[in-house]
Amino acid sequence: MKTMLLTNIKTLYGTRTGNTALVKGAEMKKVPFLNNAYLLIEGETIKHFGPMSEIPERADILIDCSERLVMPAWCDSHTHIVFASGREHEYILRLSGASYEDIARNGGGILNSAMKLQQTDEDALFDSASQRLHEIISTGTGALEIKSGYGLTLDSELKMLRVIRRLKESGPALIKATFLGAHAIPAAYKQDREAYVNLLIHNMLPRVAGEGLADYCDVFCDTGFFTIDETNRILDAAASLGLKPKIHANELANSGGVQAGISRNAVSVDHLEQIGDAEIDALLQSSTIPTVLPFCSFFLNIPFAPARRMIDAGLGLAIASDYNPGSSPSGNIPLLLSMACNHMRLLPGEAFNGATLNGACAMELEPLVGSITPGKLANLLISKPIPSLDYMVYAFGASHIDKVVLGGQLVY
Repeated sequence: MKTMLLTNIKTLYGTRTGNTALVKGAEMKKVPFLNNAYLLIEGETIKHFGPMSEIPERADILIDCSERLVMPAWCDSHTHIVFASGREHEYILRLSGASYEDIARNGGGILNSAMKLQQTDEDALFDSASQRLHEIISTGTGALEIKSGYGLTLDSELKMLRVIRRLKESGPALIKATFLGAHAIPAAYKQDREAYVNLLIHNMLPRVAGEGLADYCDVFCDTGFFTIDETNRILDAAASLGLKPKIHANELANSGGVQAGISRNAVSVDHLEQIGDAEIDALLQSSTIPTVLPFCSFFLNIPFAPARRMIDAGLGLAIASDYNPGSSPSGNIPLLLSMACNHMRLLPGEAFNGATLNGACAMELEPLVGSITPGKLANLLISKPIPSLDYMVYAFGASHIDKVVLGGQLVY
């Protein structure tokens, strides 16, 4: 079994040899580290690490990390990277005064993406999604969740999920798949939304589960999309087929989506731009992980989720990119961390934990990734020569990633 040895590491961040559960509250600002370190990889896993004074004598591959930082690869728990084309024309409409809701009501938004995806063949979707996947790997992402939801027909949703499965099987990143057929009501069902809910429950979900195409089922529970009753029915049907729940909640209004997710033991509730004390208190009494998406708030010019208040209340947050063509056309996690700190008033350690260990927890991948822990997969990023994690977040926009190791293999 081949070994890889990283030597002279300026600072090794995210070193956890014991508990690697969700980091919450005041603990989120703490990032365990080791200066002047080595890290030994055996096969695809982390074997051990320690001070340079205790470095092993040899390895098959040596990488000198002098003046460089080493840390876990990012864990992006909310993306939509399978889509047919961008929506830059809608961006121009918004700059000209139209709201996201206005565009959606007029057949844009998700419905626009769905129309284009329905007309695009599977191989073309796979090729474009592969390019996006390699793009985000180059900025340090090593594990991600990918959602469907731009199909909105049985055939097109299955097509999207097959593409996600191909990405999972063909690339080095760890991928979780989520069925999001309840992303919007298709135009053909505008006058009979109950028929579409029934299609989801009785036709789509059984096919998705029967073909083993998804790990989770998500619903966009918000004003103008799916009601709490519809959400509960869809998630109950998914749970009966073995698909765990997630929810797009409270992006556009305080819609009750957070409580709906908690009532169904959702793994995570994501967005949360519009929440109050009742939602924070409910999350504190649950095991559901709140996930915030700063790029979406920035790009749509809507309020940012109250991440500072949530952490101060004792919650553990995941931070994800929401990479998609309409509201977050980027999966650059280093830039995302800078934005979370600047606009949500997080500390760099809090942002780091949100996009590493807590992101892994939001995908139930924390036994495998999210920290520098012996026995976990060697999913790592190696920086260019920079002084600290704080500097990486502070010097936004620069390319700070030099190398990416996934599963013990140098992939970038």
